[in-house]
Amino acid sequence: MPLVTAVCRVARLLPDSGTIGVTAIDKRPVDGPVRVRPLGLRADVQADRKHHGGEDQAVYAYADEDATHFAGLLDREVPPGLFGENLRTSGIDVTGAVTGERWRIGAELVLEVTIPRIPCGTFARRMREDKWVRRFTEEGRPGAYLRVVKSGSVASGDAVEVIDRPAHGVTIGELFAGVTAERAQAVVDAGRPVPPKVQVLLGKALARG
Repeated sequence: MPLVTAVCRVARLLPDSGTIGVTAIDKRPVDGPVRVRPLGLRADVQADRKHHGGEDQAVYAYADEDATHFAGLLDREVPPGLFGENLRTSGIDVTGAVTGERWRIGAELVLEVTIPRIPCGTFARRMREDKWVRRFTEEGRPGAYLRVVKSGSVASGDAVEVIDRPAHGVTIGELFAGVTAERAQAVVDAGRPVPPKVQVLLGKALARG
């Protein structure tokens, strides 16, 4: 059964050499249930709100399976929160999740998969690994952002159930790798509401033709 294995939120703001001057990427596991509302987990923050956060990026999920892959690649532990994720999961293919699919977590929380995480300079400085942005990109395991469809609480050990999956089948992995115009059109033609951040990615693909 797919599960949430850790719930993480910011432990402290850290100094950062980027344009904002601080970063909230230092997420760490917390005990007990945490309330999740349209802008994310209670008591969590994003320092750079131009590129992170907002309703389409309210929650960031990363899979235990992908973290294990990177742990082997880097020969170091990848504990929950290291990549700045809010939810660490097990038993669900996050990269293979379809944009627009919905997850019920626990008794009431419902989240909708939106877009992949795009690695940035802040992430590279966090990891202190040579050419990290390129290496992370090449591995094709970005994790997924989600928007909140129905507010609720989440805790480690909660079950994750996919309750709806769009027929177009366009995955987070495809969006991350560079979705084709044909596949982008399939999302549009599905006739389902498309969140703004997803619209941007699809629009770029359609413009490339």
